[in-house]
Amino acid sequence: MAADHSEAAPACPLDQAGVQARLADATVGIVGLGGLGSNAAMMLVRSGVRRLVLADFDRVEPSNLARQLYFPDQLGRLKTEALSETLLRIEPGLDLTLIAQRIEAADIPRLFGDVDVLLEAVDKAETKRMIVETASDLLPTTPLVWVAGLAGCASANAIATQRIGDTVWVVGDLEADIRDGLPLLASRVMTAAAHEAHIATRILLGMPEA
Repeated sequence: MAADHSEAAPACPLDQAGVQARLADATVGIVGLGGLGSNAAMMLVRSGVRRLVLADFDRVEPSNLARQLYFPDQLGRLKTEALSETLLRIEPGLDLTLIAQRIEAADIPRLFGDVDVLLEAVDKAETKRMIVETASDLLPTTPLVWVAGLAGCASANAIATQRIGDTVWVVGDLEADIRDGLPLLASRVMTAAAHEAHIATRILLGMPEA
């Protein structure tokens, strides 16, 4: 039976040219450039975002190649440098701010105070908590998207985007944590990254409902 699209979501309020103009004028910050952040950055660039603030202190390791946007010839390089190189191959005209340092609470308002949307894309629970709490307290008007629950082999359909506050959205199934010993699969990680990139895009286009 054919699907019933009679209750389909409303169309985008802008045409293609309007979408591209709006996204090209926006700035998105991403903390963490692993499986979530590197892939979300790529999708945002392909959608039309032209200014990114990218933060990660880590270097590319062999294990990263399974689900992160890096390549064997980039092993050992800072993730900020390697990712910027790849993104500039997609769109040479990007305006990229690279922050190759561990992000502390005091850094967040200084480094991300001017972004239009901030994406949390780190692995460690304590760092995730610090980013969410600090951004919520010190950047209360800046839209924040964070992730909770993407590990394991469960259906990707369980990963969803929920709006949990005026300026806060959470992506994931809210349950499957890598700390529980669950594996990480590229397909599920990239599903969550796509959710982050898409809700960021919707926010920038004035369509913030998840």
